[in-house]
Amino acid sequence: MASSPPRIRRYAPWTPYAFMAPFLLIFLTFVGFPAVMGLWISLHDWDYMLEAKPFVGFDNYLVLFDSSSAAFEMFWNGMRATGIFTVASVPFLVAIPLALAVLLNRRFKGRTFFRAVFFMPYVLGVAVVGLLFRFILDPNIGIVNGLTGWSIPWITAQPWAWISLVAMTVWWTLGFNTVIYIAGLQDIPTELYDAAKVDGASAWQQFRHVTLPGMRMVMIFVVTITVLASANMFGQADLVTNGGPGDSTRTALMVFLDEGLGAFRMGSAAAMSYLLAVVLGLVSIINVLAMRERRRPKWRS
Repeated sequence: MASSPPRIRRYAPWTPYAFMAPFLLIFLTFVGFPAVMGLWISLHDWDYMLEAKPFVGFDNYLVLFDSSSAAFEMFWNGMRATGIFTVASVPFLVAIPLALAVLLNRRFKGRTFFRAVFFMPYVLGVAVVGLLFRFILDPNIGIVNGLTGWSIPWITAQPWAWISLVAMTVWWTLGFNTVIYIAGLQDIPTELYDAAKVDGASAWQQFRHVTLPGMRMVMIFVVTITVLASANMFGQADLVTNGGPGDSTRTALMVFLDEGLGAFRMGSAAAMSYLLAVVLGLVSIINVLAMRERRRPKWRS
């Protein structure tokens, strides 16, 4: 008796959209609609305490490039502080986790314990980390100066304030990048290392010509998200230095908060945030273009 042909299941054309619907609903509710609404607010003189919110077009954007306006100096000082922190912190948050990942990817007793130890600070909230370092680094009652006998103004003078903010951020967040790197290292075929060893490659040559090329896409991801995260730094400066000394650590997000919720100029604050978003978008594109693979690397120098 001839067997019947296999039955082909047919799905309705809307089936994929049904599976996507929950995600799309959440995305549109918490990302899509707020983004559109924020752009609309940036085109108005928007004071949420007043009923009238007149349309001003691109005036909120133009005043950010007018050196005679009150918002100009405030906004660009915040952008400068954000840039300083990003440039100072990103190299450490890229290089140190990579070195730790290479070490923790080796087989040794207690490897899982040390992985957990380095990742553990990342689960803490910014409020916990900020208050912790506020007491540790306080020039008068802080543990560091108390135990060492130093009189370093860790959070009240420059460049110590930046050093403190960068150090606490590196300690707090390096575990996340380390885990990402470890996952990337485990995807590199061990045959490549074996072949390099047979050809006489040293440990440094293996790292340079096997590990780094194999981690290129992972590094693009890590550098991009680290730049974005550093450029959105807020809690550390707000809790530890309160934007000081002066306004030297008053980052862009602190300026947006004061402009929108403090001065009731939501339109101006929205325009500032979208300008920062454009800058970060350009930086991300440049980073991807600069790090993308142009040719297949060889391990031999």
